[in-house]
Amino acid sequence: MGRVLLEETRPVTRPNVVVAVLALGGITVSLMQTLVIPLLPRFPALLDSAPGDTAWVITSTLLASAVATPVIGRLGDMFGKRRMLIVSLLMVVVGSVIAALSYSLVPLIVGRVVQGMAVGVIPLGISIMRDELPVERLAGATALMSASLGVGGALGLPAAAILVEQSDWHMLFWTSAGVGALVLAAVLVYVPESPVRGGGRFDLLGAVGLSVALICLLLGVSKASEWSGGSVTGLFVAAAAVLGAWGWWELRTRQPLVDLRTTVRRQVLLTNISSLVFAFAMFAQSLVLPQVLQLPVATGHGLGQSLLVTGLVLVPSGLVMMATAPVAARISNARGPRATLILGALVVAFGYGIGIFMLTAVWQLVVISAVIGAGIGLGYGAMPALIMGAVPASETAAANSLNSLMRAIGTSVSSAVAGVVLTQVGVPFSFQLIMGLGAATALLAVVVAAFIPSAQPVRTVS
Repeated sequence: MGRVLLEETRPVTRPNVVVAVLALGGITVSLMQTLVIPLLPRFPALLDSAPGDTAWVITSTLLASAVATPVIGRLGDMFGKRRMLIVSLLMVVVGSVIAALSYSLVPLIVGRVVQGMAVGVIPLGISIMRDELPVERLAGATALMSASLGVGGALGLPAAAILVEQSDWHMLFWTSAGVGALVLAAVLVYVPESPVRGGGRFDLLGAVGLSVALICLLLGVSKASEWSGGSVTGLFVAAAAVLGAWGWWELRTRQPLVDLRTTVRRQVLLTNISSLVFAFAMFAQSLVLPQVLQLPVATGHGLGQSLLVTGLVLVPSGLVMMATAPVAARISNARGPRATLILGALVVAFGYGIGIFMLTAVWQLVVISAVIGAGIGLGYGAMPALIMGAVPASETAAANSLNSLMRAIGTSVSSAVAGVVLTQVGVPFSFQLIMGLGAATALLAVVVAAFIPSAQPVRTVS
């Protein structure tokens, strides 16, 4: 896997500042992902395009993120994690500026693709923390960084609603560009380059193969309810065929994009599987709660709230995730990250369980969102620790990126399944069914996590 240039963690003079800057970067990237949601119903008129075409504003970002995540992670391990972090933040700024200057669909999609390529900020930040921070600070810092994904998502909707209602929609992207530039400047000033690098050559064929497989898989998942069955089946077959060929290549090349021998280790494999299932459960609430809040009261199962109120209801979830990060670290230090992941999944299952029966008042949805947010904060805080406890330091960024990819696939599948349920099952039973599915998948994550080894020392390369 190449030569490790330096293995020892070097102390940083201002660890709190480094953690804060990296976490802010994670929040910025996740915030960027949700900023366009309030505009989706308006894009056909704003861009003079069909609704099916404007859906690519979201789909393009999803595909770009999936392709970029493992590639950026591997490049970070090879050439420097800070360097690739800077590149990713530049993608935020450049993509935001392109989108801010667009008045038609194609340039907006181009901007969103460039923005999507910045998703590697979170796994890169976690990997920098492992290389730079003292051991006693690592659990809390990585839990905070991991939780930033949910925090940005929860804060994005109300922030976007306010900007859309008070100004031109292009301000969403100018704001994103400005925040991205500030975070980029902070990284340049405060974040040191990681001393751990693997070197070697980049596996271009492996990157192309994995990208094709992921595009086929996620395109099939995201368009399952819109495209014909033959087209979707063909995409899934293509994804399976390309993935099989990719796996054959990765096991035979000397310097693979993803070290499959590392990923099949019990701790890594089961953590990634539980991450995928956990992400499925996490995303279900994002599809139910906004609809319940915004449907007219006259329907008998809606609360008739505005987009701004809907966003504000989801804010406590993000705040709870942030507050739960240090709790996750303490539990992981005392009982191990496996226990934290199991507890988080149980809390999420409880949140969905009460959600089956509590969808009739705004305060009930706030409670549901906060409880699920607490569980997500615990679970996401444990996943990086489990991954980093089982991989060499020279593969940290790639391993964390793969774990992030598993979460992205889980949320994509969740979105597709929920979309089918919402269209095929009558309201309000579809809401209750989705909440029940969220609880069931969270319990499945508990079962998978129970088989993860209870303790595993952090490995280094000799």
